[in-house]
Amino acid sequence: MLKGLKILFFISALSIVLTSNQSIADEKYTANECFEKLSRGTLKFNQGLDRAIFKPIAKGYRALPVPIRTGTSNFVGNLRSLLTFANNILQGDVKGAGNTAGRFAINTTVGVLGVFDPAAKMGLEKKSREDFGQTLGVWGADTGCYFVLPILGPTTTRDALGLVGNTFIDPVYYLTHNSETDVVVGNENLSEHNYYYYRGTDAIDFRSKNIESIDSLEKNSIDFYASVKSLYLQNRAQKISNTPISGKKQNDSDWEEIDNQ
Repeated sequence: MLKGLKILFFISALSIVLTSNQSIADEKYTANECFEKLSRGTLKFNQGLDRAIFKPIAKGYRALPVPIRTGTSNFVGNLRSLLTFANNILQGDVKGAGNTAGRFAINTTVGVLGVFDPAAKMGLEKKSREDFGQTLGVWGADTGCYFVLPILGPTTTRDALGLVGNTFIDPVYYLTHNSETDVVVGNENLSEHNYYYYRGTDAIDFRSKNIESIDSLEKNSIDFYASVKSLYLQNRAQKISNTPISGKKQNDSDWEEIDNQ
């Protein structure tokens, strides 16, 4: 069943690429608005959920000592770099793949499973995360429609397909869903749970770094929906073309959907 889904997914991804005439240089900060009314409603739902659950958790996480938060962020980011490496390869980015692999090897060993970041001190700086949505963009796939998903937030047709693709090529997913490494207690598969703990921690870490920026955007935007859409599309275009907007260096704390990361 899973094998069949993989084949169907990659056929769909390939068809999108082959039927698109877009290149990296053509990457725009716009997308078709296909479900605006529904997306505006979903965004309001996400805002309510964020105020009730995610923001309070992020504030609690931020109250932890800085070394704990830094170590947690480094550890999760080190695991996430495996997905970046896979996409570096798919994009033909040999230099990026070398940097990502070097950082992972050093930080996993010398950095105690990624808790510390000695690779940065050795000249291997942390680069922007890569995901399969960006890979599809590099391959020439069109952005498609812009819409908002419950909980996951803003996305496009291409990036939504990328979210599915991330699961298929993420080494961490396969390690935690491998029958040979399963740890089962009763009816609970603890190995599979570890994958979602990792993703959840990554999401909380991201939210904690953006409390003030999101609050400011909500407070100062005439149309919050339009502001989120503009920032999201600019951020994604920047990541695909690797060209900072207005000379600003790309940072993973900037706007991106939580997949992705």
